[in-house]
Amino acid sequence: IDAAAYAAWLAAGDARAPVSLYLHVPYCKAMCWYCGCHTKVAARYQPVEDLAARLIDEIALVARHVGTVRPATQIHWGGGTPNMLRPADFARVMAALDRHFPRADTAEVAIEMDPRLLTQEMAAECLMSGVNRVSLGVQDFDSEVQRLINREQPFDLVRQAVELLRAHGIAGINLDLMYGLPGQTRETILKTIDLAHSLAPDRLALFGYAHVPWMKTHQRLIDESRMPDAASRWELMTLANERLRSLGYVQIGFDHFAKADDPMVLALKAGKLTRNFQGYAVEDAATLIGLGPSAIGTLPQGYVQNVADTGAWHRAIAAGRLATARGIALSDEDRLRRAIIERLLCDFAVDLDAVARAHGMTGRRFAQEKVRLNDLARDGLVELDGERIRITELGRPLARIAAACFDTYLDTGKAKHSKAV
Repeated sequence: IDAAAYAAWLAAGDARAPVSLYLHVPYCKAMCWYCGCHTKVAARYQPVEDLAARLIDEIALVARHVGTVRPATQIHWGGGTPNMLRPADFARVMAALDRHFPRADTAEVAIEMDPRLLTQEMAAECLMSGVNRVSLGVQDFDSEVQRLINREQPFDLVRQAVELLRAHGIAGINLDLMYGLPGQTRETILKTIDLAHSLAPDRLALFGYAHVPWMKTHQRLIDESRMPDAASRWELMTLANERLRSLGYVQIGFDHFAKADDPMVLALKAGKLTRNFQGYAVEDAATLIGLGPSAIGTLPQGYVQNVADTGAWHRAIAAGRLATARGIALSDEDRLRRAIIERLLCDFAVDLDAVARAHGMTGRRFAQEKVRLNDLARDGLVELDGERIRITELGRPLARIAAACFDTYLDTGKAKHSKAV
């Protein structure tokens, strides 16, 4: 898939259908050694300012290819560190989004932030620009763990950031935590959970650290001798999950938690929870437009990704070309398998017949997948009942392994992936 194919996909979209928008900021003030994101250190502000200006150009360029004004039901800023942008530049980009993709009244506008960089001015601009959800990167509150991952931020700093956001009327607070980090122990992770709870976030994410130094060379700075082994990772994850549930949070899938009255929990109970490359979501528009270097987009026809190299992205947009680097067109079989995988990761259960019928196919077509699932069933991780699959309580942390049985693109024999837990 190239830029021409992406342009055709955008033009062919339903003119009345809403869209989601993802903006990627590939810059940070300093490199956290655990980071697996596409980002780099910006010692000066100029590259960030240039990025904001080019994002405005890309928004207009994509809108021209869409051809109609389509409302946005979700806007998400990711990175990197989106609050590297100065408030005025952030406001200009948000204004450009509103010109070309006017927000629905119920739109969620979310931004990932480094609490160490949050200012009064940025908090005020977030309110003015309609931000209603902020995700703060915490990872761990233990000072030794923070030193080992090059992410030192005292609890009081994060507390002040939360208080500042709430003082400016931003009620939706997410905290991102991690397990499997160097130096973590039973005691440190439980203390981190309790401190996070004291800030009363309405959502938390608990991610397993993905140690992939062959992909992210800065991870080689981590002292591997201090990292927990597989059994310890499992114990840390289990302890954290249990503590979060005991504090009243409802577990969403395998890595999210939310208060009982949160829209994400209500979507889970209604069987309407979705999952995309950003994680679990309440609403998942059929078209997700990715903006910025390396940003991923999802359309009814397939997936696309912008070029990751920042310079190449700048040059493409400046020349009036979409910055598409690659993509894949979905077949009917792909869509069926995607739906099965999504239900397994959201509901921990799926009826193959029902999903297949919804896609105009027969469900009795997965004999090879069932053979692989039988291995998991013997270990008590899944239960099979005809065409119905249920991931057990024991198997929930390993849900991605069960889902991977239906992924025809995953070549586990060649690729080197991070641990499932």
